[in-house]
Amino acid sequence: MPINLNKFLYIIFVSFTLVACGGESGGASQSGASANGSSLSATTAEQEVYEWKMITSWPKNLPALGTSPEYFADIVETMSNGRLKIRVYGANELVGGLEVFDAVSQGVAEVGHTGAYYWQGKIPGAPFFSSIPFGMTSYEQNAWLRFGGGNELWREIYAPFNLIPVRGGNTGTQMFGWFNKEINSLSDLQGLKMRIPSLGGEVFRRAGGLPVTMQVSEVFTALQTGSLDATEFVSPYNDLAVGYHTVADYYYYPGWHEPGSTLETLFNKERFEALPEDLQKILLAGAEVMNQTLLDELMAKNNEALRTLVEDHDVEMRRLPDDVLTELRRLSDEVVQELAASDETTRRIYESWSSFRNGVMNYNSIAEEALIEARKLPLD
Repeated sequence: MPINLNKFLYIIFVSFTLVACGGESGGASQSGASANGSSLSATTAEQEVYEWKMITSWPKNLPALGTSPEYFADIVETMSNGRLKIRVYGANELVGGLEVFDAVSQGVAEVGHTGAYYWQGKIPGAPFFSSIPFGMTSYEQNAWLRFGGGNELWREIYAPFNLIPVRGGNTGTQMFGWFNKEINSLSDLQGLKMRIPSLGGEVFRRAGGLPVTMQVSEVFTALQTGSLDATEFVSPYNDLAVGYHTVADYYYYPGWHEPGSTLETLFNKERFEALPEDLQKILLAGAEVMNQTLLDELMAKNNEALRTLVEDHDVEMRRLPDDVLTELRRLSDEVVQELAASDETTRRIYESWSSFRNGVMNYNSIAEEALIEARKLPLD
């Protein structure tokens, strides 16, 4: 991943420095400020250096998802002037990809990069902070989390686990996935073994499929050997890198199950709060930069990767039939309503999420959707 954000990081770093060092000395003379700066530099040099571990749910070399944590670690070390160093471990290097939540909670590592929907068994409402079938796009999800009350609810449900969650990227609208069988009707889903997690997996089960949850590192071989018939993953950029086109015949869209999946950066709450305030802010700023950069990278690279898949590897693109999508949407509404009724906390999360989603759907029908349709109008 390119790390050409020096000017941006410099602005952030200077801002944090001014906040940390400003205030009471605002009226000092230039010579006094210089003297204070020298004193502060000497003090900074003597400050403690923190060495943290970061674990992830992805292979370390996976484009965007796997490389973003290294990018985050570099940002943090640069902005902290070397006071906070983070060593990144890919899935299965320190713990398994689906063990990140517990490991960060228990202090095995101070930071994690993963997806909230993996933890539905611990926290029923967790999927709302990742992706909901037929839910919100990346732009809408980011807006709800930051300005619609989502972040506050997210922190509330993770606090009992000694965790602080923040946004750590978004995949954008995904593809439905790779299949070795054609999907022409609902009957073609019957008994189909597909790697598809969380609520999307439950919807798939109710449609007659057999959802499977497994680590990303195991999926390629499972498709190759036939123990899986299909898999969802992310989008063309990631899928091309993994090589799914070599072991599956059809590439289906749209990604109804993950319309805008937020990835999460998890901090061990106790370790985070023990840091000096400026380092806490640097960690949060680094996560915000990673959040936007990961989404931007996928948006930029997906089109190029899709052309490569179709033109160089003869991948067959298939759109799910409308009747299949209609039934999947009906089942999705059913699953989400049942989830919302599971407990009081999840109901509050759903009400916040649903209210925001309905509002932005109305707005986007006359904004983004209308513009996209207008761009398709013929010019003859």
